[in-house]
Amino acid sequence: MKKIGMLYGQERSFPLAFVERVNAKQVEGVEAEAVHINQVMQGVSTNYAVIFDRISQDVPFYRAYLKNAALCGAAVINNPFWFSADEKFFNNCLATKINVPVPKTVILPSNALPTDTSEASFSNLAFPLDWDSIFNHIGFPAYMKPHAGGGWKSVYQLNSKEEFFEKYAETDQLVMLLQEEIKFEEYYRCYCIGGKYVRIMPYEPRNPHHLRYAAEFTPTPERYQQMEEIVLRICRYLGYDFNTVELAIRDGVPYAIDFCNPAPDADLASVGASNFEWVVETAATYAIERALMQVEDQDNLTWGEYIKRSAIKTKLY
Repeated sequence: MKKIGMLYGQERSFPLAFVERVNAKQVEGVEAEAVHINQVMQGVSTNYAVIFDRISQDVPFYRAYLKNAALCGAAVINNPFWFSADEKFFNNCLATKINVPVPKTVILPSNALPTDTSEASFSNLAFPLDWDSIFNHIGFPAYMKPHAGGGWKSVYQLNSKEEFFEKYAETDQLVMLLQEEIKFEEYYRCYCIGGKYVRIMPYEPRNPHHLRYAAEFTPTPERYQQMEEIVLRICRYLGYDFNTVELAIRDGVPYAIDFCNPAPDADLASVGASNFEWVVETAATYAIERALMQVEDQDNLTWGEYIKRSAIKTKLY
């Protein structure tokens, strides 16, 4: 029996619907359940062919569990090794190399010294930074947000350098991004599952959270195809099985704003009934595909084009 495990935290609507949908399909030799953990021993299989991860970004114990499971052959959605390594600044850096438009962005050291460091730990860092050069490059208005993490936490809209320094002082040990504001005419949030299934959803980030999917933007067929190609290119390079990409349209150009969302919102109350139905059905279909392909004691993870191409180059030396 190929077991598909759903690993989740406080959310309920998507994980429970996913398990129910997989089992409702009655694929011979495949069943789904909530992951159950009562011990984790090194090098010992979990007995899951596929594990769908919705919570390890918040629980380090689960991340370690998933890496061990992957080592023993589980197909983990998303790859826990890449999930651990990735962050938003690298995403933007990669985008500049694969011809995806992104806002001008710089990374900033934490305002407060990290725990167990001192000023001597930063011998290689100029102080102060060249703030005038940074502000001239990014311009105002601008956005400041953590270089890792999500959920619209610690995100600031800034209109001047004075406001920047005021808010930067609040960020404590967070490493922040300062990013050009893209004044958009349209905005879309796009699910990508399995590097092949895409759902483009009109989205209005300026609305209250529960109304953000109530936007009425309507892309032309040409724009839809253009956005779909960008979403697929990003997710295939990063290697995510399940991700969302946010695209802001300015002067006809789709800018990728946020595309490091390996545990994206899929709650019925926020995404709405039609989007929820799509993500449940598509995630269930894809997880079954992965279960049927899984081979015990082999690497069944998805690796992105960036990693695969780097590995090929390494073999040449």
